[in-house]
Amino acid sequence: MLKDITIGQYYNVESVIHRLDARTKLILTILYAISLFICNDIWMFSFAALFLTIYIILSRVPFVHMVKGMKMIWFFILFTAVFSLFGGRGTVLWELGFLHITDDGLAMTGKIIVRLSFLILGSAVMTYTTMPMSLAAGLESLLGFLKIFRVPVAELAIMLSIALRFIPIFMEELDKIMKAQMSRGADFESGNIFKRIRACVPVFIPLFASAIRRAEELAEAMDARCFHGGEGRTRMHPLQYGMRDYVTYFIAACYFAGMIVYRIGFTV
Repeated sequence: MLKDITIGQYYNVESVIHRLDARTKLILTILYAISLFICNDIWMFSFAALFLTIYIILSRVPFVHMVKGMKMIWFFILFTAVFSLFGGRGTVLWELGFLHITDDGLAMTGKIIVRLSFLILGSAVMTYTTMPMSLAAGLESLLGFLKIFRVPVAELAIMLSIALRFIPIFMEELDKIMKAQMSRGADFESGNIFKRIRACVPVFIPLFASAIRRAEELAEAMDARCFHGGEGRTRMHPLQYGMRDYVTYFIAACYFAGMIVYRIGFTV
């Protein structure tokens, strides 16, 4: 039931994207996210889709595997898009009382769905191809300049690493609890949404209790090892740029510059 939720899990396979530095993939994801929000016509979205397709193919992460991980996120995407569906101006296509759908609102809804879908897929590639500790180290390195403002960058990076590590653990724990409740006659599939939420109460309580217990165990383990933050700690595998990273930066810069030039020169 919950095995299809794969967001945040590392997909262990050999690929050129896996070998990239974590900082490269973080910056690439940021640039791609910015480019999605400057897209405003079919050609820019097509170019963004082509870039994402090549990115996924090079990562060697099966597309079906990635789509499975988006099942729980589709509700959020559609819920967000509904707010723009009944807004906007233009020619009214459908009307019922104070609700109305216009061609402008429909186009805006389509753009939101495409942007969020591409953004989630692009971000998922980063988590699928990067170990949590490497991702935390890359984030700490990129945000190192915030230390002059006394921002606890190292602690924030450790928090991110712990969160990413515990996503698959909690998903497995949730699956076990749901199967245990189903063996006792619990029904999570029938009824309306309110009945389903009510049926999940016996699942969430032991899940939260398990989360608190694991947090206490982790805190005791870190304290036993005299861990007091990531500041000044050395790493077994330090981040290091290679030629492939510089090539990736060049390709990403060309893609981003092309999107900006097209937006300025060929669209209104």
